Amino acid sequence: MSWSESIKERQAKRLTEHLDQVIERSLRPPPKLTVSEWADTYRQLSRESSAVSGQWSTSKAEYQRGMMDAVSDPRYETVVLMTCAQIGKTELVNNVIGYHIHQDPAPILVVMPTVEIANAWSKDRLSPAIRDTPVLTRLIADPKSRDSGNTVLHKSFTGGRVTASGANSPASLASRPCRLVLMDEVDRFPLSAGSEGDPVGLAKRRSSTYYNRKIVLVSTPTETGSSRIATAYEESDQRKYFVPCPHCGEHQVLKWSNVKWDDGDPSSAHYVCEECGSVWSELDRSRAIRRGEWRATAEAKGKVAGFHLNGIYSPWTRLEDAVQDFLTSKADPMRLRTFVNTFLGETFDSERGEQLDETDLINRAEDWGDQIPEEVLLITAGVDTQDDRLEVELIGWGRGEESYSLAYHTLYGDPSTAELWLRLDGVLKTPFSHPITGDMICRATCVDSGGHYTQQVYNYCRTRIGRRVFAIKGVGGEGKPIVGRPSKSNIGKVNLFPVGVDTTKEVVMARLRIKEPGEGYCHFPTGRSEEYFRMLTSEKRVVKYYKGRPRNEWVKTRTRNEALDCRVYGTAALSILNLNLESLYRKGLRTEVRESENTKRRPARRVKDNYVMRF
Repeated sequence: MSWSESIKERQAKRLTEHLDQVIERSLRPPPKLTVSEWADTYRQLSRESSAVSGQWSTSKAEYQRGMMDAVSDPRYETVVLMTCAQIGKTELVNNVIGYHIHQDPAPILVVMPTVEIANAWSKDRLSPAIRDTPVLTRLIADPKSRDSGNTVLHKSFTGGRVTASGANSPASLASRPCRLVLMDEVDRFPLSAGSEGDPVGLAKRRSSTYYNRKIVLVSTPTETGSSRIATAYEESDQRKYFVPCPHCGEHQVLKWSNVKWDDGDPSSAHYVCEECGSVWSELDRSRAIRRGEWRATAEAKGKVAGFHLNGIYSPWTRLEDAVQDFLTSKADPMRLRTFVNTFLGETFDSERGEQLDETDLINRAEDWGDQIPEEVLLITAGVDTQDDRLEVELIGWGRGEESYSLAYHTLYGDPSTAELWLRLDGVLKTPFSHPITGDMICRATCVDSGGHYTQQVYNYCRTRIGRRVFAIKGVGGEGKPIVGRPSKSNIGKVNLFPVGVDTTKEVVMARLRIKEPGEGYCHFPTGRSEEYFRMLTSEKRVVKYYKGRPRNEWVKTRTRNEALDCRVYGTAALSILNLNLESLYRKGLRTEVRESENTKRRPARRVKDNYVMRF
């Protein structure tokens, strides 16, 4: 037999074996196991994804049973999981995938917020799960094998395949039909997959040809009014997990309002039964959760099973830690938002559409005298560029990013001339008298380059990098960081920092609403003009709909908003410095902020973490 004939014979044999497997599995009766039963029988946890590797046990987090089994229940077409973080969502998704690979083969599409996240999930979570679960290892060829046909984002098995995709990739969402569609962190999906429209809708359409399709939506929620997962949950039967009180036996939903503690003492945290008022120990809470059950609380709009769960149910969370997190977060609206979303598993209402009243800010102005407050640890500046002037705010920062508006200047002139920029130099170099450290000047400045004088801004910043004067460009859209990675891909060849203006405005507005001095509170001096406060409160956030999808946008309610822009840029300058203010305070490093015109310039040193500048 020739070499070529031998190859053909082996190929024919493999094809025959493959066809036999397909026929055998096609004729196999429907599986009798539920997803949870399969996981308890076959699933092995990997070292990379679990604190304790080895055999999976649903009883360790009993609430997962109902969630998983709804996926294998033919009565439901869509399963919605609106939950907190750290309750085992990712491993639950892996169990669903493993079940279908082994028991109910089908084309599977897994959608993550981005292709990069999908790639990381496949490498760090899915691949180890396949590797360490023998029944899956035998069904999916090693991607390193010459003829496996498997890649990081695509894995084939008899009767189906697993394809991982990003919601930002319209091509991957429209490529293949799939019976099972799993979408993780849908509230982090972009509004549109390129120009193709809503990625959730695109992914759902991949399953439209299957009579027995299954769609699973998983996410922690985000904003009230625009949360995809919250909307989907409201259309479901809205199941909640009821647990029996260890003392009176009454079933109830665990609520944050029933978590109690002594004032200022998180270690005293405990749960109180809302029926009999008994105090639960941590052991009581654990036992109650193991005996809980899912109950529908609404009538679904279609074949939709919905589950909501908060962090009080998590066997991996201590109430003491949750209370400590809450106490740390409650003074800062942005951190409180994170607590509400990721621990309570609820949407956060940031008072969208409510206009800040400048009168409240005017009425709390303070007289600082001839010196700036001693709480100020450093100063930053934000510069807004207009066609006939520069607007400048100098901001002092204290512990917990408590801020002090030290000065506001309107410098009229032609930004195309050197004279106006020299006047800006004079403002930024003018020292403030500090009661402890003596003279203190601006430590970092962000200058807006988005107007009609971009080149002039580049020229100004290029020669002042030693004084930490940075050119910035505002970038709109939700989810953008306050400051992103700097780039020199511009006509000026300067380090240009992108600033997430929507995110930073949200931070600024949330802090302006804080009523009592402390973390995040904004201080203002007496004598500041009313026009300044009107500009500072000149925008509000509203929900606008584009092609039926809600989008949060900031809209102007007054003509001028320069003071708000300056505050945004000054906040960005603090973010670029990336200093730990608490550490600065504790170590008594106030003298570190002293600078003078004669200070020798030091070149900025780029570091890799978070792409920030340290000095």
